[in-house]
Amino acid sequence: MKTYLGVDVGGRQMAFMIIDETGRVLASHTEGSAYYLEVGWDALRSMLARGIRATLESGAVLPAGLDFAFLGLPSYGEDSRLLAQLDAAPSPPLMPRRYCCGNDAACGWAGGLACEDGINLVAGTGSIGYGEYGGRAARAGGWGELFSDEGSAYWIAREGLSLFSRMSDGRTERGPWYDLVRAHFGLESDLDLCAAIYGDGRAGRSHIATLAPLVAQAAVVGDVQVVALFARAADELVRIVDAVYDQLDIPAHASVTVCYSGGMFNERQLLLDPFLANLSTNARRYRVAPPRLPPVAGAALYAAKLSGAPLTAQAIHRLESDSPAGVD
Repeated sequence: MKTYLGVDVGGRQMAFMIIDETGRVLASHTEGSAYYLEVGWDALRSMLARGIRATLESGAVLPAGLDFAFLGLPSYGEDSRLLAQLDAAPSPPLMPRRYCCGNDAACGWAGGLACEDGINLVAGTGSIGYGEYGGRAARAGGWGELFSDEGSAYWIAREGLSLFSRMSDGRTERGPWYDLVRAHFGLESDLDLCAAIYGDGRAGRSHIATLAPLVAQAAVVGDVQVVALFARAADELVRIVDAVYDQLDIPAHASVTVCYSGGMFNERQLLLDPFLANLSTNARRYRVAPPRLPPVAGAALYAAKLSGAPLTAQAIHRLESDSPAGVD
């Protein structure tokens, strides 16, 4: 019985899953965040090794018995000098030539579309669009938190903090967001926010992203400027999808499936509904569908495809039953 390992390294956690050729889930496991630009190489290698070994042990699969693995790593492909180092990170315990590394955006696409042609949009800690069509692949967005990742949790939080500074200065009208921030951080002075954000190394990508739900609270209670921020986020996410579509050179008469994943889409009224509404009025021929599988299951499915033995439709249906997608 052939077995495949998928690893999805996201901004908040690292997920592992082993499946067999019938689509049965043999084991799954999670570790903490391993964004190597924050935690460093040693932590990335250590967490990968620990997670892989734990998943193999849970699934009663020996490293030599694993047919293939795919590991989706954040920022993979964004620095050519680091590709060899990233490619080597999972070995050991994985055996050379028995695995492949790529950008974690491929996990979202492979899971959301079950490795079929189409475009997947991720809006979690960061954001990125990735798609494949007719053997061609393309991505858009995902250039990092400093000047991209539009519509992501980090972007929402960063723009929200910027809005607070303008409210405090009097550069824009104060709304409920102003009081929410003061209460959340227990600020005696508005400028104390600088210490709360920059102090003790808390300005990292993952930490800032955790403030996105607080921004959403302000929109729910009617802060019009924050509501406008979420509308802008939805528009930016549609632009990412459009950019992938245009790069894939899809024929004008063809429709293409678009799916989505990532925790920001849990903000249904604020982000998901406007995003879907904007797509529906787009001149491009989009067919929106919910994700079929979670990214980690997509990584395992992609491993089978890359090995030259893609799962059958029946096996994929079983995998869908064992691992419902959601938008986590």
